[in-house]
Amino acid sequence: MKAPEKGSWTMRPIGHIGSPYRAAEEVPRGPGARHETAGTLDILPAYEAGLKDIEGFSHLFVLWLFHQAATHDLVCIPPTDSRPHGVFSTRSPRRPNPIGLTVVRLIARRGRRLAVKGVDMIDGTPILDIKPYLSSVPESALTRGWVSEAEARSQARKRP
Repeated sequence: MKAPEKGSWTMRPIGHIGSPYRAAEEVPRGPGARHETAGTLDILPAYEAGLKDIEGFSHLFVLWLFHQAATHDLVCIPPTDSRPHGVFSTRSPRRPNPIGLTVVRLIARRGRRLAVKGVDMIDGTPILDIKPYLSSVPESALTRGWVSEAEARSQARKRP
């Protein structure tokens, strides 16, 4: 297969998210938000063979499309902070290429349907790709930038 010309990529969904969230406002956000909601990755029949051996992984990266984002902002104020940040240091849906990334826990495979936990997408969200979660970065080496500072400020405000 020949590579596409520079700047001319076309992506098509390999499936869709099954989620209890019907609107973006329903997805937990902000400091301390927990993403433990159960959902499904419903893969189109043409891509079912690509799921071979996926059952051996505990967690998956899911690349998906913010399909309801109409435009983008290069600077935004996320719900976790009151200060503006560059879009590339946030999880804002209003991005130049509206691609989302979520790590989910694989619960079970039933044919071309994957039962997962950790869904933070709305029902019907197009899935662009799935990859096994493999990270060689130890937790002790990770830093969370401005998010850590915003969480600390939020915790300080909650203390009596």
